[in-house]
Amino acid sequence: MAKESMKAREVKRAKLVARYAEKRAALKKIIATADVNTDEGAMAAYEAARKLQAIPRNANPIRLHNRCKITGRPKGYMRQFGLSRIQFREMASSGLIPGVKKASW
Repeated sequence: MAKESMKAREVKRAKLVARYAEKRAALKKIIATADVNTDEGAMAAYEAARKLQAIPRNANPIRLHNRCKITGRPKGYMRQFGLSRIQFREMASSGLIPGVKKASW
């Protein structure tokens, strides 16, 4: 079971990412489309890059980490089910996940 503080930190990061997503996308578009060969374009790209750096680091979606919905385990995460491999195996064995059955040879 993961520490409650780690789970809370991930939730906080997810909220921060959602809050700044539109602003980050707009600034990144300015940087990507600016014509750096002209003075106006170079200055626009520079200002956009400075504003992008001013946004909190945890607002970057790369910093998010998937965690098991039940235990909060960060490793062995199965994206399709939102569970760690351990919880998936336990729930599948007890028939709690619809459409999943154990393969037998």
